[in-house]
Amino acid sequence: MTHIQPAFDGTKMIAAAPAVSRRIVDDYEAWVDEVWPAFVAAADTGQPFTIDEVARKNKLPDPPRPKSMWGSLPIRLQNAGIVRHHGAATSARAGHSMVHQWIGVPAWQRETVAKRRREDRAAARQQRAAERRAA
Repeated sequence: MTHIQPAFDGTKMIAAAPAVSRRIVDDYEAWVDEVWPAFVAAADTGQPFTIDEVARKNKLPDPPRPKSMWGSLPIRLQNAGIVRHHGAATSARAGHSMVHQWIGVPAWQRETVAKRRREDRAAARQQRAAERRAA
């Protein structure tokens, strides 16, 4: 498919069609439900990956607010014990800036990791509350 742009002198300039942007899902929770299996599958490979690599490879839709909501997905994956931080890589979506690289947690360890993260977050909340009361 081409996009035809008439020039002012009457000739037609033929160029490639504009790129189609990714579909955007209106409901955040529905979006998480849709993209979750792709990230679990990426974690199950045992190979490092970035969120952008998985999204592009699987042609995943964008969340309602793409600039801010893509970052909350790895946090959910970490809290579920599915992934852990592995290192840094570059991302085409972020303009080749440095982004986190993730790797899957082995399936048999996921519940233990998720439980530990829940306990750590609860302890941090209690500590912050104690500090506020003391202040």
